Amino acid sequence: MVTGASRGIGLAIAERLRDYGARILTPGHSELDLSSNASIDQYLAALKDPVDILVNNAGINRIALYDKTTDEDLQETLQINLVASARLAKALAPQMAQRGHGRIVNISSIWSVVSKPGRLTYAMSKSGLHGMIRTLALELAPFNVLVNGVAPGFVNTELTRQNNTDQELDVIRNMLPMRRLAEPVEIAETVAFLCSGKNTYITGQVILVDGGFSIQ
Repeated sequence: MVTGASRGIGLAIAERLRDYGARILTPGHSELDLSSNASIDQYLAALKDPVDILVNNAGINRIALYDKTTDEDLQETLQINLVASARLAKALAPQMAQRGHGRIVNISSIWSVVSKPGRLTYAMSKSGLHGMIRTLALELAPFNVLVNGVAPGFVNTELTRQNNTDQELDVIRNMLPMRRLAEPVEIAETVAFLCSGKNTYITGQVILVDGGFSIQ
């Protein structure tokens, strides 16, 4: 199952996993509204087949300085980015543990490691994912269920291009050691490895895929 797979990184992840032979569930907003716990419960109750891989990719990013951040911003961002991810993992992990195999990958962000103004709720939610990853990894390791995170940096997605002018994108590229944005498929390849049979021992980790941005 890959959430938020209609475009960008989520779409690339779903396509890459499908290339490797996985049967993919990509619930859209009408099927699975992550802002609603009732919708999450309803979707999970309707699942007929076991889920071996969960990729929590869906998320929102409300950019606002701390004094402009509303309670609604806090609640919605934490619900979609953190609580929904935890509830999906909590619901699907037992069946993975029972079968003795499973992979859970949570898409985080460089803004959970470094930060900038306006990222209060987003950074909180993604940092919270890291705590969830480490705890679930410890609890599920005896059952061969591996739990990890991937934290992308600046990625060449439609949303990135919509939110930045060409001049702003040039500034971003010049900030990056590799002088280019990541492509969605590069994030997807990292996720696919963590979900694959080639990963047999990595768990509890958050892998930054940021072209060296965070180590400057």
